Amino acid sequence: MPVALCATSHSPLIGLHDPEPGVRAEVDAELAAARAFVGDFAPDLAVIFAPDHYNGFLYDMMPSFCVGAAATSVGDYGLPAGPLDVDRDAAYTIAEKVLASGVDVAISEDMRVDHGFVQPLTFLFGAPAAIPIVPVFVNCVAEPLGPAIRARLLGTAVGEAVRGMDRRVLLIGSGGLSHDPPVPRLNGAPPEVAERLKHGRNPSPEQRALREGRTVEAASEFTHGRGGYRPLNPDWDALVLRSLAAGDFAAVDERDNEWFVAEGGHSAPEVRTWIAAYAALAAAGPYTVRSSYYRAIPEWLAGFATTTAVPLDGAA
Repeated sequence: MPVALCATSHSPLIGLHDPEPGVRAEVDAELAAARAFVGDFAPDLAVIFAPDHYNGFLYDMMPSFCVGAAATSVGDYGLPAGPLDVDRDAAYTIAEKVLASGVDVAISEDMRVDHGFVQPLTFLFGAPAAIPIVPVFVNCVAEPLGPAIRARLLGTAVGEAVRGMDRRVLLIGSGGLSHDPPVPRLNGAPPEVAERLKHGRNPSPEQRALREGRTVEAASEFTHGRGGYRPLNPDWDALVLRSLAAGDFAAVDERDNEWFVAEGGHSAPEVRTWIAAYAALAAAGPYTVRSSYYRAIPEWLAGFATTTAVPLDGAA
């Protein structure tokens, strides 16, 4: 079972609030290299671990983890909307194996996904429905959060599941690194915001445009040193990248949730998606990182990174 990995940050601000052209060209070149890596590997299935930003998963029923047996992009931030090519049989196989391992995971026959899933698929394949996938939602923002180590246990179980498949499987982690965007929090939210976090699916085009415009405004404020958001933390980002490259999961996922927020901001727990993806790769044995790119990009409210990795035994 050949397997490979690509983990990448995402940002809905790409194309809406870009850094200066040289930085944008640098990132585009790195993403093109990752796309070439994926093209050379030629997967016939992608398992993508990604978060949601209160577009598909809300507080009416918030699982820690969920495997999608069918999924539809909501089309936020101008990304393509519509059904994704989900391999239902593979999704159920993975869910069953994960449950058998002792990790609780929900299953959805109608998963709604946002830019956290769709943007990496577009980066790597040109279109979100270009390849059969299994989407795996990892709750990274809706409190209370379980311990980060559970993302490693999830990833290990998924990795064991795909080992039994006669497929070329690309593992994708989507999220992070340090960033503190204006994602609402239920605790202390005004009543209208709390209601949206509980039941806010299918906003009108005008409502979605208003919310997305606020994110662009926040990025502008942050870039100019205003707005009260936590700064990016390249040192913490480097620790995460170094630890995952070395397979030293404990350096990151055995820390408490408060550490993630203190070091990387309220959305830093999105690195759980990277932990899960790297743990899934580690289920095939020792691995090596083929490429690793990082740049702090305040215009995107993100410590932005992209890595690729393969097993040491050459199974890729």
